[in-house]
Parts: sequence; structure tokens; C-alpha cells
Amino acid sequence: MSEEILINVSPVETRVALVENGVAQELYIERSQHKGYVGNIYKGKVVRVLPGMQAAFVDIGLARTGFIHAAELVPEMDEQGESGRRSETPDIRSLVREGESIVVQVSKDPIGTKGARLTTHLSLSARFLVYMPGSPHIGISSRIEDDAERERLRTLLDEVQSREGIEGGFILRTVAEGAEQDALQADILFLQKHWQKLRAVLADAPTPSVIHTDMPLFLRVLRDLARAPIEKIRVDSRQTWHQMRDFAAGYSPQLVDLIECYTGERPLLDLYGVEDEIARALDPRVALKSNGYLVIEQTEAMTTIDVNTGAFVGRRNLEETIFKTNMEAASAIARQLRLRNLGGIIILDFIDMRDPEHERQVLRTLEKALEKDHAKTRITGVSELGLVEMTRKRTRESLGQMLCEPCPLCTGRGQIKSAETICYEIFREILREARAYDNEKFLVLAAQVVVDRLLDEEAAYVADLEAFIGRTIEFQVEQLFTPEQYDIVLV
Repeated sequence: MSEEILINVSPVETRVALVENGVAQELYIERSQHKGYVGNIYKGKVVRVLPGMQAAFVDIGLARTGFIHAAELVPEMDEQGESGRRSETPDIRSLVREGESIVVQVSKDPIGTKGARLTTHLSLSARFLVYMPGSPHIGISSRIEDDAERERLRTLLDEVQSREGIEGGFILRTVAEGAEQDALQADILFLQKHWQKLRAVLADAPTPSVIHTDMPLFLRVLRDLARAPIEKIRVDSRQTWHQMRDFAAGYSPQLVDLIECYTGERPLLDLYGVEDEIARALDPRVALKSNGYLVIEQTEAMTTIDVNTGAFVGRRNLEETIFKTNMEAASAIARQLRLRNLGGIIILDFIDMRDPEHERQVLRTLEKALEKDHAKTRITGVSELGLVEMTRKRTRESLGQMLCEPCPLCTGRGQIKSAETICYEIFREILREARAYDNEKFLVLAAQVVVDRLLDEEAAYVADLEAFIGRTIEFQVEQLFTPEQYDIVLV
């Protein structure tokens, strides 16, 4: 499988596309005015403690206060009892108090009306390792499946950590598979020195203030995404190309030759069709090759994905048609989750299947397709209602949330009141005002579509209403009004 990373850099934003076999699979966007905060470390101030929610709000200098749960305040070494089970979380009031300074790290970006999600379980990332200075835990990425390799890495890490006398915990990342001891030692020493610098800064830092910010997106790509089988990393900015090569030379020398500066006349993302993919990823409807389609609806509570056969009629029988549509949809859903960065609770409504073996194969196809996903996912079986429930870890805004804003006409509802409904609201308002005021006539200001209906389909009722209230009703088109807006002027 051919995999490439495309990086488009401009003064206002950086866009990254992970492309497999010429098709975009993941998109990352970072804007200079709205950079992500995940991984940043802050010295914050507790502004409110909520015992009923076992949580607190912390001012870290952002527009909205951050949110931290009591479980994220308990030292990680104290979270496990001798039996290995998670002990009960103490009362939040015994852990923090209002006005107290606290060092926290952002684990989830602000999304919608919610502030950033915070934790005191600090971590610093390098190429092969994640360092956790406040935890004794040693972990290995679940994507490294070979038991012998897992044991080799654990042994190497223990040797280096003991020899250097370094306290704290580490997580070996997926890219550490096959790494030698020297590479792990270099990462460990780098992270330890970085942590010592941060501790020195913390002592004199004001509250609130930022202590550590994560690298820019184009460098995080080298750290987090540049792993086998990536064949090329193309970037369309020569300045950024130099920065990436310099960083890779000291961080991961094997990547230097993969980084290529694109100088073609045609825009890089346009050349690979990524611009079209971005436009399609904002559409709730996704066409399948079989002529079936998906309908993806994202709300604050959850995301729902409905599978439909559409114009696909199959060749043999209904069950076979449904099975083929669901199989194709399973792969398409996995790609759309990555492409749109949909997270949280996700409900998949596959077409009902009678054969349990078909259900098993569809679920297996979905699980297999999600193995490439960098975000953690969890899938349940098919419920009694024929739905598949799953979760996908959400740390940043979805593509739609980042690129779009609520419609000014419907304010995010996805639909507006019909002209007929607005006409009837106007009639009710005229009746209320006719009882309250002694005026000569009413002037109704409304959008063109509403006035047209009042003068046509509703003309008979308007005449009856004038006779009933004994006053004249006139209409005037207001070009700046939306279909739902109207005003009634007493004349």
C-alpha cells in the first residue's frame, strides 16, 4: 500500500493530508489564529469547585475556563489498589480549593461551548516514547503485537532507566517497534532534560500562564504520523521544508530523504484531489460505489450514520443486496470517521440483516478498517434494534466544526419554518395587538416568500381577519429579512 503525507503551508493555516493509494484518509488543519491546545501545559488557577460533579473549573488564560475531573487530580500511582483495581476517587474538595494554583495539561481541545479538558497527569512526547514524570507506569502501544518484541523493548527501557537513574513512567509508542537501545536512550535523555527545564520555569511563572506548548503541526507530523509504510512527505513551502529536514536530522534521520519540497504550478492538495475530498466531507450524504449511500448527522450528543441501498438493486436476492451494501458501507464508514475526525458516541444503522454470519462479517470488516485509525475506537455488537454502537476518542474539533459555523437562518437546526407557519404566527400576533392597541391599521414587514403567500394562498383569511378586527392590514417586503423574520408596525 502506497502512503504519502501532503503538507500545504500558508501564512494563515497549515493543512496536512494522509493519503493512501491516492485517496485522502485523514486531514489535519491548524490555523494561526485558532491553534489547538492539546499537549500544552499551563500553570492555572482554580476558580470554582463543584462537589456535586466531582470537578473543578481552572483558569488557564484561555477564553473559557478549563474543566478537570477529580480522577485527573489523583496521582496516578495512587489510583490502583494492591489488587490492581481502581480505588475510589476522593472528594474533589480534599484535592483542590478555590484560588489554588495548579499545573495542568490540556487533554482535549475546547469543542463547541465546552472549555478545554484538563489533567494533572502530565506527559511529554518524543519520537519513540511518551514520558510521564508523575507516574511509575511502563506501557507499550497495543499496536505492537509481537510478544517477543514487546519484551525486548521493555527490557531495553528498564536498562536505560536504571542506568541513568531516571524516575517516572514511559509509554513506548508504535514507532518504537524495532528501535535500538541508543535511540531509546536519546529520547529518554531528551525528555528528562526538557522536563527539568519546565520545572525551572514553573517556579517563577505567573498564574495563569503557559509553561509548554506543543510543536507546530508540520513538526508533529514527523513525530506522530511519519512511520512505515510512509513513502513520501511532500511540503509546498521551502522554508517549512528546511525546518522539517533540520528537525528530522536530529530527531529521526531516516526521515530526511523522505521529505520533498513540492514546486509544481498546480496546488499540492488540488493535484491529489484533497480539496474535493474536503468539500465532500462537509456533505452529510456520502455516495457508495454500488449506488448506495450513507447519511452522516453530527450533533452535540452523538453522531449517527445511516446506511441505505439507494439505487443499488443487486443481482440475486434482497439479502445478498443488503449484505453487499453493508460490507461496502463498513469500509466507507471507517474512512469517513478518520477523514471527518468524528468522535464521541457514534451510532451505526446498518440495513437489517437476517443472517448472523453476515452480521459477523460486516462487524469484522469494520474492525479491520478501523485498525489503521490513529484514534482509539471501541465497538459493540449489533443491538436488539439492529444498531452498532461505538466510541472514538475525541481530542480536537471535527472537520465540520473547524471549517463551518451554524447557519444564520436556521441557527444550527438544519431546517427553517415554512412560509405557511410564519403566516399563521403573523395572524396570531395581529390578533394579540388588535386587542391591546387602538390603531387604524397594521403594516406587516416580512420576507418576499412570506408576503407572496399572504397575498395569494392566505388572501381570503387576511380579508376575514380585517373584517373581524375592523382594521386594514398592509404588507411590505423587507429584503434584508430572513424567511423567519417579520415585524408588525402599528399605524
